[in-house]
Amino acid sequence: MEMDTLLWTLLGTVTLLLSIILLHNKRTNFSLSSSSSSSSSSSKCSGKLPLGTLGWPFLGETLEFICCAYSDRPESFMDKRRKMYGKVFKSHIFGTPTIVSTDAEVSRVVLHDTNTFVPFYPKSVTELMGKSSILLINGSLQRRVHGLIGAFIKSPLLKAQITRDMVKYVQESMDKWRDDQPTYIQDETKNIAFQVLVKALISLDPGEELEHLKEQFHEFISGLMSLPVKVPGSQLYRSLEAKKKMVKMLQKIIQSKRNFGMPTIPRDVIDALLQDTSGQLTNDLIADNMIDMMIPGEESVPVLMTLAIKYLSDCPAALRQMTEENMKLKKLKVLSGEPLSWNDFLSLLPFTQSVITETLRMGNIITGVMRKPTKDIEIKGHLIPKGWCFLAYFRSIHLDENHYDCPYKFNPWRWQAKDTSSHTFTPFGGGQRLCPGLDLARLEASIFLHCFVTQFRWEAQEDTIVHFPTVRMKRRMPIWVKRTEEKC
Repeated sequence: MEMDTLLWTLLGTVTLLLSIILLHNKRTNFSLSSSSSSSSSSSKCSGKLPLGTLGWPFLGETLEFICCAYSDRPESFMDKRRKMYGKVFKSHIFGTPTIVSTDAEVSRVVLHDTNTFVPFYPKSVTELMGKSSILLINGSLQRRVHGLIGAFIKSPLLKAQITRDMVKYVQESMDKWRDDQPTYIQDETKNIAFQVLVKALISLDPGEELEHLKEQFHEFISGLMSLPVKVPGSQLYRSLEAKKKMVKMLQKIIQSKRNFGMPTIPRDVIDALLQDTSGQLTNDLIADNMIDMMIPGEESVPVLMTLAIKYLSDCPAALRQMTEENMKLKKLKVLSGEPLSWNDFLSLLPFTQSVITETLRMGNIITGVMRKPTKDIEIKGHLIPKGWCFLAYFRSIHLDENHYDCPYKFNPWRWQAKDTSSHTFTPFGGGQRLCPGLDLARLEASIFLHCFVTQFRWEAQEDTIVHFPTVRMKRRMPIWVKRTEEKC
């Protein structure tokens, strides 16, 4: 292990352990005692608490979990326990007793049961997101917000607009690439994805205002994995201050739209939410959720595009086939004189979609989701006690050899005969909280890859994937490019 990696590992470990000891031991002791009495007195559940261990007092098994998370096989923590206890087991991580599921069927039941299982996140996340975040709200309000956003994203007008914007921003970025210096794919994709998403959310074009928003957003998102200590000078405090500035900026935009009247056809997500007549979608709620929805533009979508380039660089056969497919589409569009459309990218590039799907399976940008049951519940004979954390760990399912042959091998051809709607493939979550922007993420990745492989050849420098606290490339994926074709 290199020295800087070791230092970061130790720093992350010490920080998290201090967080657990100082901030969680009282809550943990209460949770353990109340959960035990609840499960023992329950007359409705005949299932047994899954096998496993709660580890050390206060610390649980967090130390081993973090050590594994920093390795190239973060799922080894789960795999070890799965062999000893089964696909569903109990543990104690990040200050709370937890039921961990690497069972696709159990996870599917939990993700679809939104009445019993509510969102659960670390304290720093809930502090930053706020009670009105779409990640935290439940019931009819969550369904209303989720439905309005989903319907807008699927509208033909937005599909055409977003496709044009994505092609424009991708091409503007690629026009600046030079062959005499490395291009850092992770940085480039973050810049592109944030611009595209902000345009779709609030109709903000590149410029000084966008740069200010991006600067505040970077400060905000730095607090998502910070100590839950809200004092001046702490990361959480700085992140909350950055959010206040963003909320103020967004509220001006929202109020301006209310004052000057709404367009008949929504032009962005704010317009779509303002069409609601229930009175529940306040300016504060809309502003908070716009900020939350910017996170994929900083994290998941850029990482998806970056990892796709990483895997294609290591698999010449897949790169060759995908390039041929995209060059064929490009030539077809040149002959017809028609611009590329949403349908072109998602329907006429089947192998490209297989590359994206395989990248999602192997990359596991979202490793899992956490829920908390509001009552004792039994699933497949397993008791999940009220108040415990439930962790649906997608990575173990996506890399399970019982579901995928040679799971650690990048093989996009497997998806030519495999159903992507299977409950063993959940890169965007599932159930009522299935990410409404999943097609948007695929579209953006498709456009980026199309423009990339039809305009450039490249040589990737050595780089490795880091899995904790978020998935990213250690050296930001440097490549040397050589332009071969005209603009896409």
